[in-house]
Amino acid sequence: MEQAPLAQLGPHRVGPGQPLLLIAGPCVIESAEHCLMLADRIAAIARRLKLPYVFKASYDKANRSSLDSFRGPGLESGLEILRQVRAQVGVPVLSDVHDPQQAEVAGRVLDCVQVPAFLCRQTDLLLAAGRSGKCVNIKKGQFLAPEKMALAVQKVQSTGNPNVLVSERGTSFGYERLINDMTGLQLMRRFAPVVFDATHSVQHPGSAGQVTGGQREFIPLLARAAVAAGVDALFLEVHDDPPRAKSDAATVWPLSELEPLLRSCVRLREVL
Repeated sequence: MEQAPLAQLGPHRVGPGQPLLLIAGPCVIESAEHCLMLADRIAAIARRLKLPYVFKASYDKANRSSLDSFRGPGLESGLEILRQVRAQVGVPVLSDVHDPQQAEVAGRVLDCVQVPAFLCRQTDLLLAAGRSGKCVNIKKGQFLAPEKMALAVQKVQSTGNPNVLVSERGTSFGYERLINDMTGLQLMRRFAPVVFDATHSVQHPGSAGQVTGGQREFIPLLARAAVAAGVDALFLEVHDDPPRAKSDAATVWPLSELEPLLRSCVRLREVL
């Protein structure tokens, strides 16, 4: 099957023939100390497993179920915390952007600018993300067929930026469930390296009243299935105390269980 060129994310090459990339961190920035602790702990696990690693945390969760939900520290303070993570832990950093102005500012700090799923068709945002000069990770909208993401990738590439990833995070078929089409992972690899978001894929949006619910126990199953399908990167939201997480508490993966999960994925990839 035809495969897309490699993408460059900070010091890491992503795509066919490259090591499985790990993108992991808390759903939202809760504090500088918390981010630095998680980044340091996850980076140590990644080193033991010889996985290239990118730290992920959102400075603003603009798409929350409830108006009262915690959104994060905001653009300026959040980027300063991510700058500290990058400098002190020595890992690339990734976060979401929600409008073209954010993309320009965030691109001065981030190694990868992420376009949220619900915004993946917003032309001005995709163009601004591409012009940042940084790798762009476009999350596939829950409402799109996999092959339609080629158009989003083309928008970013039209700026002269070849470093584009696409992320699968499930497709919505109603009933507050997300379904993963594993054939879509290979379809999208025709035009960009593919990231599989194992934690958002188990969400049940809005099912827990004013917050998003989900089934954390299925994260390992989906992660291993995606690795078996040949994805280029694995995306996991991780927390040291999931019940106390300020965002997506039902689906963040426990830090204490991260290494066994990743080890099983590495073994599976080696076999394949």
